[in-house]
Amino acid sequence: ASSFARMFVQVCLYFYCKCLWRCLKFVVRKLTGQCELQRICYNTKPGAARTMKIEASLKGSKSKRLQTSVNVHLDAIEKTIDDIMELKRINPDINPQLGVSLQACLLQIVGYRNLIAEVEKLRREPMETEHLSEERLNSALWKCLKPNSPLKARISKQWCEIGFQGDDPKTDFRGMGLLGLYNLVYFAEWDTEIAQQVLTDSLHPKYSNIWQYLDFNYFFFLSQLSKAEWEKKKFDKAIGYSFAIVGINITDLAYNLLVSGALKTHFYNVAPEAPTLTHFQQTFCYLMHEFHKFWIDEDPLDIMEFNRVREKFYKRILRQLQNPEMALCPHFAASESLINM
Repeated sequence: ASSFARMFVQVCLYFYCKCLWRCLKFVVRKLTGQCELQRICYNTKPGAARTMKIEASLKGSKSKRLQTSVNVHLDAIEKTIDDIMELKRINPDINPQLGVSLQACLLQIVGYRNLIAEVEKLRREPMETEHLSEERLNSALWKCLKPNSPLKARISKQWCEIGFQGDDPKTDFRGMGLLGLYNLVYFAEWDTEIAQQVLTDSLHPKYSNIWQYLDFNYFFFLSQLSKAEWEKKKFDKAIGYSFAIVGINITDLAYNLLVSGALKTHFYNVAPEAPTLTHFQQTFCYLMHEFHKFWIDEDPLDIMEFNRVREKFYKRILRQLQNPEMALCPHFAASESLINM
């Protein structure tokens, strides 16, 4: 009986999607004089809410031309808009704003698809020490994070000071390839102050903020300790992590958010046109900073709890991205022109 009920529901849903829903759209168009694309553009404010509705409408259309419009090349978007207007019998002279709005949405949709391809290519690109460009990237990473401590050699135990597992950092990038390195370098170069602070805190995260938690009595107690006791006491709750390894892991988290489509909400809200690799790297910077704060707030017992904390953080970001108005880091928006589209 239960299997029959499930099958009946599935048949009803199929019938609704294939027949009743299309009939309903036809009736609404006759009553309003507007197609679904017009209603979305005129009644939904620009950003993720509008773009995701346009994307769903195009993909769900019975017209193959509309279905494939989300997969065109960036250079073909203008012609695609003309084709859509013609197919829907919309006069561009009477509806000039519609073409502008549709173009903005298609730029974001196609750009997101292209961004996935670009990120995937970097992720699959292995670290090769023979490539001079990668040597420069490694050097830039070290200089930004440890400006007062010169790197003595490319293969050196010094790499452990910024959270690599061994003396050759290339071995730690397996899985994320050049993407992991590009993200760490971007964080170190463009958010240098925060990156350096996160690195310092990752070594002793609690001690860096210890004074704000002390009351007078506890301060008096600490003042009575010997130097050796104080040195032990001030670090007894310092639960750190390997900065570089966590950075590579957060790259994996950002990659999964991107490929799953969860980051559409964020990118469609902050990128007025096609989201780029820079938008992705800026998002990585945000995630690194937020994860660091989340780690400290979670107060894990030791590094063995990393996977638990990471999973909890991942779920929190996913919940935030379910809000169509969510922008993880709105200050990264490349242009104010989104408001006028």
